[in-house]
Amino acid sequence: MYRSNTCGELRIENLNQRVTLAGWVQKVRNLGAMTFIDIRDRYGITQLVVEENSSEEIKSIATHLGREFVIQVTGDVIERASKNSKMETGDIEVLITELKVLNSSITPPFTIEENSDGGDEIRMKYRYLDLRRAPLKKAMILRHKMAQSIRTYLDKEGFLEIETPYLIKSTPEGARDFVVPSRMNLGEFYALPQSPQTFKQLLMVSGYDRYFQIVRCFRDEDLRADRQPEFTQIDCEMSFVDRDDVISTFEGMAKFLFKETLDVTLESTFPRITWDDAMARYGSDKPDIRFGMELNDITTEAKSADFVVFNSADHIGAIVAEGCASYTRKQIDELTAFVKRPQIGATGLVWVKFEEDGNIKSSIDKFFTSDQLKAWGDKCGAKGGDLMLITSGTRKKVLTALCELRLELGSRLGLRDKSVFAPLWVVDFPLLEWDEDSQRFFAMHHPFTSPKQDQLELFSTDPGAVKADAYDFVVNGVEVGGGSIRIHDSELQNKMFKVLGFTDEEARKQFGFLMDAFQYGAPPHGGIAFGFDRFCSLFGGSDSIRDYIAFPKNNSGRDVMIDSPSTIADAQLNELCLELTKNDDKE
Repeated sequence: MYRSNTCGELRIENLNQRVTLAGWVQKVRNLGAMTFIDIRDRYGITQLVVEENSSEEIKSIATHLGREFVIQVTGDVIERASKNSKMETGDIEVLITELKVLNSSITPPFTIEENSDGGDEIRMKYRYLDLRRAPLKKAMILRHKMAQSIRTYLDKEGFLEIETPYLIKSTPEGARDFVVPSRMNLGEFYALPQSPQTFKQLLMVSGYDRYFQIVRCFRDEDLRADRQPEFTQIDCEMSFVDRDDVISTFEGMAKFLFKETLDVTLESTFPRITWDDAMARYGSDKPDIRFGMELNDITTEAKSADFVVFNSADHIGAIVAEGCASYTRKQIDELTAFVKRPQIGATGLVWVKFEEDGNIKSSIDKFFTSDQLKAWGDKCGAKGGDLMLITSGTRKKVLTALCELRLELGSRLGLRDKSVFAPLWVVDFPLLEWDEDSQRFFAMHHPFTSPKQDQLELFSTDPGAVKADAYDFVVNGVEVGGGSIRIHDSELQNKMFKVLGFTDEEARKQFGFLMDAFQYGAPPHGGIAFGFDRFCSLFGGSDSIRDYIAFPKNNSGRDVMIDSPSTIADAQLNELCLELTKNDDKE
């Protein structure tokens, strides 16, 4: 037996017990007469002590220990003279009677402690060492607990966990596929699934009315903090349901997860907001409603004077920052520079200060009277001590700029507390979006999303105006999940393919198997998929999903630990009948 106890379980009630521990050396402190060793495993840290009257063999071994050595110790649990309240084992220590080195270690490339001195790239390269650190351990434990809670809840709700294939057919729409050549079918390729969408619909046709899967998905797209080329979804589908049934079921799951994992009790019913309302009030279809500062349309009011910037704009929008009338010119200039960044693209900011004494000051007060500025403030709910910030341009640019400005101000003012959770549902998305370059419609979600039943006539006459029977689950400005009621009627599905520009032959080639299945009695069905990695990072208070994935990729889609992707041998290429060609645009 390598150990009788873990390094995180011994307490004062274990006094005088003889125990055996095994783990990694966190730290060695040689104080002359005594040596203290911190031993660590995934359960915690225990302090070991070598006394002056310990055997020469033990003292010799302790002298030569280094960080990350793997050791085994036997000793007696004694009470610490100097207790450490920051350690769960801080009331005790183990007086060593036997000490054995199981494996030595070279000096690690960074300190394996709560706060490491290693940068992102070096820690990614040595991810197996990074995973020894307490923050990463907590993240992996959180992920595990959430997965178990999800399975517990869905099992009680009658869902079956069913696996679907990883090697599937490449289909259009959505992100770019990862493709896999087939040796047994030369010249043909599998694709890795972006989601199990068609398979879970086929399971509904098969009569498995409640399906779920915690499943790996793959998308070949540019990366950022909340994206990885391979990620995990909580994928779910239900038969004989409408939108309210799906929302009710998974609102219940969210409440269960928050309570089980974080001991947070959420309100009985989450608010719902339409997509149109979300865009108008927050400039985003994933609004952060932990704070107000909603967007306001003052286009009509602000065009009443001879100010060219406003008069030439399609849309003029404003937000009110409560209590910020004291902002200095430097602070406002910083906000102006923020919204003028290329990724936001605003032309600038106009400011109006509503001072406590009733005075109104503005960067454009030579164009507008105090009464006019006050009217803007009244419309936007401004009061004494508040700062109004205004920008103009196309509606899309204005909403984007004010959305980002609102979030930036929310962060600066401490209104985005990560310990506070504000969930909501966004509903009634547009079914389609028009692409000017290709002069065609694309599905805003996917081509199997059902239009709202009361808008089926519009689907034939004005498809761009049709709303989808879709819903997104948003928490603190993060889209955690999304889904829809699906099309289950072959005729309506064919209409959808035609609106999306598919010929009958293309639709048959790509989705014939699904269209055929619908002819054998497809039930009404709908579902949802949650980003499991995002859910974990949200619960853990992180802006990045990487810390909640054991072995993530970097922003270039590389695994720098195993040096992947990599070239393959010519023999493998020949076996697959593949030949690499030179791309002049890339090395």
